[in-house]
Amino acid sequence: MFVSTAYAQAAATPAAGFDIMSIAPLILIFIVFYFLLIRPQQKKMKDHKAMIEGVRRGDNVVTGGGILGKVAKVNDDGTAEIEVAEGVRIKVLKGSIGEIRNRVEPAKDGGASATPAAQKPKSLLDKLMNR
Repeated sequence: MFVSTAYAQAAATPAAGFDIMSIAPLILIFIVFYFLLIRPQQKKMKDHKAMIEGVRRGDNVVTGGGILGKVAKVNDDGTAEIEVAEGVRIKVLKGSIGEIRNRVEPAKDGGASATPAAQKPKSLLDKLMNR
């Protein structure tokens, strides 16, 4: 009596064809992920690989487990022997080395004599600039 009749509305027809604006947000998200996540991670992995390949006897290192030690021997099979205490050596994978703390510089002239610049006392400015 007081209730009017309700009729169903016709469904809208979907747009025909391909719309680039529907896929643009996905492309934008992929570009942002590439520059903020993927590329820096690849650079970090490349730097770590170069560091691992450059490890040599005498370097002070930190392993992934937090063990501090000095590299006693680098093996060709991808392992290294690290001396953690006097006479105590452990064998670790080179990939588990997380950081090289003090790198040993190879001797240039056999270590026979020091240069006069190295014997000169450093000024305050030289100490601040790490010269």
